[in-house]
Amino acid sequence: MAFTVRYERHEDGWWTAEVPAVAGCLTQGRTIAQCRRRIREALALFVDEAAARKATLVDDVRLGGGATRVVRRVAEARKRADAMQAQVQRDTRAAVRQLTGKLGLSVRDAAELLGISYQRVQQLARPADRG
Repeated sequence: MAFTVRYERHEDGWWTAEVPAVAGCLTQGRTIAQCRRRIREALALFVDEAAARKATLVDDVRLGGGATRVVRRVAEARKRADAMQAQVQRDTRAAVRQLTGKLGLSVRDAAELLGISYQRVQQLARPADRG
């Protein structure tokens, strides 16, 4: 079971959290984290307590003044950076195998060329089923 939770920050600095699909299910807190804890407790008053504990809560944070765009832009940048990091890991593994395997370079020379530790080169040079 999943519920969308709408969070809004008010002028006084407090946050409110509301589950629009469940009439009357709302709470408040000083922080988003506090609201997340409290909204699950509030939800348990409206639906089965066990279901409320297990429910997936989907955040819908409402921010004004263009802040939503900024947060979204950072999230997208992090996603791109994670994808790039995964590609760097694949490329590094392939380079280690080529340098130490096909070209016969030492672990220390491969490490020097790639800018990583020789211990990391040793890990990456292992067969895929071991690590």
